[in-house]
Amino acid sequence: MQFKSLHIIFIGLLLVFSFIGRIAGQDIHYSQFYNSPQNLNPAQTGIFNGDHRFILSHRDQWRFVPVPWTTFSGAYDRNIIPYQSESHFYGVGGNINYDRQGDSRLTLLNVSINGAFHKLLNAKNILSLGANLGLATKGFDTKSLRWDKQWNGDIFDTNLGSQEAFQSTERISYLETGIGINYRYQKSDRTNLDLGIAALHLVEPKVSFLGEKEIKLPRRYTFNGVGNFQLTNQFDIQLHALHQIQGEYNETVLGGLGKIYLNQNRGKELQLHLGLGYRTSGSLIPTLAFQYNEWYLGANIDFDSTPFNNALDTNRGAYELHLRYIIKNVRPFKFKNCPIL
Repeated sequence: MQFKSLHIIFIGLLLVFSFIGRIAGQDIHYSQFYNSPQNLNPAQTGIFNGDHRFILSHRDQWRFVPVPWTTFSGAYDRNIIPYQSESHFYGVGGNINYDRQGDSRLTLLNVSINGAFHKLLNAKNILSLGANLGLATKGFDTKSLRWDKQWNGDIFDTNLGSQEAFQSTERISYLETGIGINYRYQKSDRTNLDLGIAALHLVEPKVSFLGEKEIKLPRRYTFNGVGNFQLTNQFDIQLHALHQIQGEYNETVLGGLGKIYLNQNRGKELQLHLGLGYRTSGSLIPTLAFQYNEWYLGANIDFDSTPFNNALDTNRGAYELHLRYIIKNVRPFKFKNCPIL
């Protein structure tokens, strides 16, 4: 497949995604989804320019309500190239997510391991298959909540029971599973394209706090495309699109970044990234990032115009920070031993 054809396909995906979905998804979601690849698709584990990758992410949302949603993520992955293999390599990694929401302090802790098999179709095309397996625990605190049964006619009496049929532990645990596929076109380090599809919560786990009711967490399907294109020696453009479906909910994020190479001298490489994204539920997402050698720091603010924000007469939504560091191992020289005379 020629690069021009792939470019046309990617632009087509952007146009299709722009007409899908108006409502935010249920799971943890980042506006800079391309900076949290293992949360997006396990097939993207270990496919990057380097050997070891570390990522820290943070999102803070709706703190002004005040029922804030706070999310932290940490991830590590690496690639493993079998000895003398020119046909395939592997990716292994893991990630941890912590999320807390609202007055009830509804918390989610998720720990997963990810693995991927990357098949080199030829010098420029890679097809990847990935899977993840993890454990999640979710719980909440009822002490800060008030219930209708606690109203005694004058005040809320916290000594009165809520008479809600929660499980005694108010915490549940469940297994996480997922699979994904990713296609990469790699013309050079600065011109490449990823197209991926994944299904997460593949075995839909039970997540009900009401013991007698069977409520399952719906599968989450992700469709994403990220393309980086070198336009000049000092300027690249990145285009990205994401669509997620989970039950009756869906979310679409579109955007782009301009990457300016301020310094390309070895050991002093410096890039400035400026971009803008759009979430179809009504968010504008200006983004700023810096990359110095193997360090990367990206930040964005979500300006929301959803009915919820309009009712509160504010457009403040969320902010995100992503910190990434990549280690590139020094490859040993290849030489032949001199024969012993």
